[in-house]
Amino acid sequence: MAGVERLVAERRDAEALRLLGEAAAILPDHPLVLHERARRLSLAGDPAAALAILERVVSLAPKHVPFRLSQAAVLRAMGRREDELAVLEQALTVEPRHLVALLQKGALLDFMQKPRAAAVVYGRALQALGPGTRLPAPIEAHVAHARKRVADNAAEVAAWLDARLRAIRGAGAGGEARQRVDRCLERMLGRNRIYTPEPTGMLFPFLVNFEYYSREYFPWLETLETATAAIREELIGVLNSDQAGIRPYVSYPHGLPLDQWRELNNSRRWGAYFLWNEGHREEDHMARCPRAVAALESIPRVDIPGRGPTAFFSVLDSHTRIPPHTGVTNTRLTVHLPLIVPPGCQFRVGGETRDWREGTAWVFDDSIEHEAWNDSDVPRGILIFDVWNPQLTPLERDLVREATVVFAQYNEAEGNVPGLGV
Repeated sequence: MAGVERLVAERRDAEALRLLGEAAAILPDHPLVLHERARRLSLAGDPAAALAILERVVSLAPKHVPFRLSQAAVLRAMGRREDELAVLEQALTVEPRHLVALLQKGALLDFMQKPRAAAVVYGRALQALGPGTRLPAPIEAHVAHARKRVADNAAEVAAWLDARLRAIRGAGAGGEARQRVDRCLERMLGRNRIYTPEPTGMLFPFLVNFEYYSREYFPWLETLETATAAIREELIGVLNSDQAGIRPYVSYPHGLPLDQWRELNNSRRWGAYFLWNEGHREEDHMARCPRAVAALESIPRVDIPGRGPTAFFSVLDSHTRIPPHTGVTNTRLTVHLPLIVPPGCQFRVGGETRDWREGTAWVFDDSIEHEAWNDSDVPRGILIFDVWNPQLTPLERDLVREATVVFAQYNEAEGNVPGLGV
C-alpha cells in the first residue's frame, strides 16, 4: 500500500491499480486497502459508496485521523456539513492539534456562514504550527488563508471594541491603567504579544512588569534632563578627542556561542565610553566629563561591589542595529538620556517602539526583550546607566546586593577560566 500511495502521487495509476490488486489479494479488508478503494469510488463520482466503505474503515482504525479526514471530505462533497463537522470533531478528539483537521474545520465553518468561529479555529491551527515547519504547497496556501482570516477577524473585533469602549476611555484615566488594558486587548486580537522579564541571570519574582516605567517613580528625571546640553557637550568632546577610549560594548571571548551578537562582537559599531563600569570608576573618563558625573552622583544608582554602578555613553554607528536581547536581572532598571539623535533612530522594549528625543529620558526594564537601531548616516549617542527597581524594599536591595556578591565570589574562586563568560 505504501507503493500504491507513491505511484498515485506520481500519477502512474495503471501501476497503482495493479499493486492495489496484489495488496487486496493478501488482505482485502485491511483499512489501507479499503481506504484506497473508497478514494477511487469518490473520484469516480460515487460518494455514497465511498462513504459506506470509509465508515467501515474508521470503525477498524478509530484513532487514525487521516481516515476521518477522508470521511469528512466525502461528506463535504455530499453537502452534509453538520455530519462533516461531527466527523472533524471526532478527529480533533483523537488529536486536538492536528493541523489539517483544524484547517478543514475552519474552512467548513466559513462554508456554514460562521466566520467568527472559523477565525477562532484558524487561530488554533496557526498555534499548532511549530517554528520553521515546512509544509506541502496546498497546505501552505491554506495556512496563508488562515492567517488572513485571523487578521481580518481581529480587525473587525477591534472596530467593535473601539466603538464600544470609546466613551469609557474618554471619561477614564490614562497612563498605566490605559496601557495595561490596551496591551491586554492587543494580545487578544493577535496584534502583539505580552513580553515578560527573561533575564539571563537573577529573576526577582512578584514585581509588576513594565516595559517603560512611569516617570512618577523617578522624581530626579527632570533634574537630569536639565543637564542635557552640558552632558551632550562632553560627549561631543569625547567623540572629537578621545576616540581611543570608546571600546566595543559587546566583547565576548573565544569559545562562547555568539548567537545574535556575531556581527557586533568586538566591534566599535556599538561603542561604550564608560564612566563607571560594573562599579569600577574610569577616572580619566570621569575627569573629561565632570558635569555628567555630577548629574549621575545625585541619582540612586545600583551599588553592588564588582557589579554596579554602570554608566556610559553609548555610541551606535550609522546603519547599525542592536539585535533583540535581554539583560541580566529585573532588580535593576536602565535609564536612557538621549544626547545626539539623528532621524531614523528607534528603540523597542517588548511590544512598544519609541523614537528617541534629545533631552527626554526614559526608564525601562532591560530584562524584557529590547532592541535598537540607527538608520541614519551619522552616529547616535545617549547616556545609559542603571538604577534599582523602585519596587524593591530596602531590605530586598540589601539581600539582592549580598546574594549577587556571594554568587560572584563563589564563581570566581577558581580563578579566570577561559570560555565561561564575558
